[in-house]
Amino acid sequence: MKISHKIGLVASIAVMGLALVACGGKSNSGSATKTVKYSAALVTDGGGVDDKSFNQSGWEGLVAWGKKNGLKKGVGGYNYAQSNSDADFTPNINKLIQAKYATIFGIGYKLESAIKNAAKANPKTNFVIIDDVIDAKNVASVTFKDNEGAFLAGVAAAETTKTKKVGFIGGMHGAVIDRFEAGFRQGVAAVDKNISVDVKYANDFSKPDVGQALANAMFNNDEDVIYQAAGGTGMGVFSAAKNQIKKKKVWVIGVDRDQTPEGKYSGGNLTLTSTVKGVDIAVEKLADDAKDGKFPGGKTTVYGLKEKGVKLARGNMSAAAWKAVQDYQQQIIDGKIKVAEKPSQLKK
Repeated sequence: MKISHKIGLVASIAVMGLALVACGGKSNSGSATKTVKYSAALVTDGGGVDDKSFNQSGWEGLVAWGKKNGLKKGVGGYNYAQSNSDADFTPNINKLIQAKYATIFGIGYKLESAIKNAAKANPKTNFVIIDDVIDAKNVASVTFKDNEGAFLAGVAAAETTKTKKVGFIGGMHGAVIDRFEAGFRQGVAAVDKNISVDVKYANDFSKPDVGQALANAMFNNDEDVIYQAAGGTGMGVFSAAKNQIKKKKVWVIGVDRDQTPEGKYSGGNLTLTSTVKGVDIAVEKLADDAKDGKFPGGKTTVYGLKEKGVKLARGNMSAAAWKAVQDYQQQIIDGKIKVAEKPSQLKK
């Protein structure tokens, strides 16, 4: 569910005019809030912190960090700025800069340009970009080997399908979702090259109605397992599956978080498994590093299966499917299987 409220600032800074990033986030008023050493906040990429996916995972990591350090939600502690569209990125970052948060996280590759500009204008503020890389001394970059987790999702789908037809629904084309698509297709083919993979894109991460329409078309085409890598749009895939399950067996593979709760229906659970991405782990660790004076500015941290930054949840897979997943996982960790990062790298 998408929420529409924006971050509220306390009265001490409410009177401050919003500054453009290009101006270094300085206020026209002389009453600047004091920088609190251990404060941190994040900006969402268009989904809400309750999107049951990517943004929510990041927020959960920040909440965990704040609570273990005895901080409260709000200025001087931990907080978030909700983006309802790309146009909100820069204003939201500016609000957090004005509020003097010491570390600001951009949750998602779509924030790359806004974070890059803000970091250049505010060299004393720590910034983190998730799912992209920015070359700047005050920016820590985090990327994930999503293709490795997606490969395992492909194995699970191939081991489960009865129709030998499965689907993939992506949010938007780009380097990140390319990794999901490539890994999934490669994983399916590793088990059975005769299984067809139908690939569709919603061209948005926040439109569950589009996700539902795409999924219904796939289910009506006898595709009985769908892997969705589409953020909030993916909630529509679960809605479609819950309607279809009334007449035939279908499965959904979740993304970013363990989406087993989203698969519950009166007769059971239709979430086959989920590719879990440690956004929460990365956010909590980097906030800790910043607090301890060890912020890795200028560096990129990559999380894969070997680093336990991505994984496939046990979910509702059969014992045989789970065993196959574990076997392939070890082969990837051992370097015996190299997972493609782009669909163009797949063998035809």
